[in-house]
Amino acid sequence: MMAAGASLLVDSEDVAWFRGRPEGARGAAAALGRRIGLREQRTAELVLAVAELAANITKHAMDGSLLLRVVRNETVAGVEVIVVDSGPGMPDVPAALRDGMSTAGTLGIGLGAVGRLADTFDIHSQPGLGTLQVARFWPRPLPPSVTGEPLVAGITRPIAGEQVCGDAWAARTDTVAHPARPSEERQTAAPADEGRLKPSWSTLTGTRPVSGNAKMPSPRFSLARPGRSTMPVRAAVAGPGHGIMVMSCDGLGHGPMASIAAQAAVHTFRTGDARTPEQAVEQMHRALRGTRGAAVAVARIEPDGRLLFCGVGNITAALVTSTARSILLSHPGIVGHQMHQLRTYEHHLPAHGVLAMHSDGLSERWGPADLAGLLHHPPALIAAALLRHAGTRRDDASAVVAKVAR
Repeated sequence: MMAAGASLLVDSEDVAWFRGRPEGARGAAAALGRRIGLREQRTAELVLAVAELAANITKHAMDGSLLLRVVRNETVAGVEVIVVDSGPGMPDVPAALRDGMSTAGTLGIGLGAVGRLADTFDIHSQPGLGTLQVARFWPRPLPPSVTGEPLVAGITRPIAGEQVCGDAWAARTDTVAHPARPSEERQTAAPADEGRLKPSWSTLTGTRPVSGNAKMPSPRFSLARPGRSTMPVRAAVAGPGHGIMVMSCDGLGHGPMASIAAQAAVHTFRTGDARTPEQAVEQMHRALRGTRGAAVAVARIEPDGRLLFCGVGNITAALVTSTARSILLSHPGIVGHQMHQLRTYEHHLPAHGVLAMHSDGLSERWGPADLAGLLHHPPALIAAALLRHAGTRRDDASAVVAKVAR
């Protein structure tokens, strides 16, 4: 499914959400373009597009927000603009993109102009539900390394009133020329905390201790369809070829201290040499000691569509198609503090489905029908749809989506 070199990944740095004051995004876009080194003409084009998108939020949208962020690969940086609103939606998107379409007393050329100015532009709109838009602006001339659409993308949003987010996500590629035999793979167990006094669950979470015969919440169980392996793989082996590693992290609590934990997890994940999800979780467990700790989930997508998964804490992970949502099992614990013996679970990522992971800043009250009309869109737009549908402003929120190359 994924040929070597075909998986395009870009890292993103969420800069600022503009909600209720989208007009402020124009000045921020100009500053951001200059900061990353876009030329004057390209920065002016970015600002014009942001101004059009912000004006549309003010004129048409209900509860609309605009996100500005930096996107980059190993050689170049650009700017991505994501617009999310909750209505009223567009009954005819192609018509809205045509120049000369008149809406609300304007000439209606905004979206057509945005599509021409951006290097990539995608939109999904549904009457009564709202509109999602993603526009990406790279330097000109367009570098060859950024052609195509990334296979993995995520989105984060801090709790209302905070400037930093305690949620994070990351992705990286990993090429295995000669896979190890199962007997050569290290049996995985949570690192021992020699001589360290483990803090109680109530101390870490701020909740009351469980008393009497009450039990801690049980881990989520896999609801994978029959015929797919859900048994733990004691010696998970990374297959040959160009695999993709994806991580979702929720630092305990919110605010700057949660952000420190999440960013430590991201740094360790990106710079580590782990080949399997459980190895990656182990490395982050060691790196997060001394922080608040975090819930973490890691998946590895193999070239043949196999998916290896290991999660600790309340990160929701699911394989989603237009008709089914299969929840992947995670273990209880806090990465960096308390962790039991890890297991990797093997699944298969459907060719026309996605892997979606999100923090508990999103409720689980969503299903395949909520994404059915979106699965052919880029991962960034699908992640934005999840955030709109299930996100809460009473907690940090994040979602990351991965697809297979076709």
